Amino acid sequence: MDSTRTTQAPRPAAQYEYRTITMPRGTSRSEARQLLTEHAEYGRWELARVRLYLGGARQVQLRRRIMRVERSTY
Repeated sequence: MDSTRTTQAPRPAAQYEYRTITMPRGTSRSEARQLLTEHAEYGRWELARVRLYLGGARQVQLRRRIMRVERSTY
């Protein structure tokens, strides 16, 4: 049985940069939502992880893809 396989060059894994934001216990949900929305819209960040601690503090981890621009030659 003769099978032909086409293989593609492996794509490098996406690289991200991370930012951690810690919100104190008294932060309301609407304030947290507004802060995260601003980061997403203007800084192109996306939500990676949210941790809610026993005391009520939140730790939010945001990430965004690192854009690598290759130089074009003339």
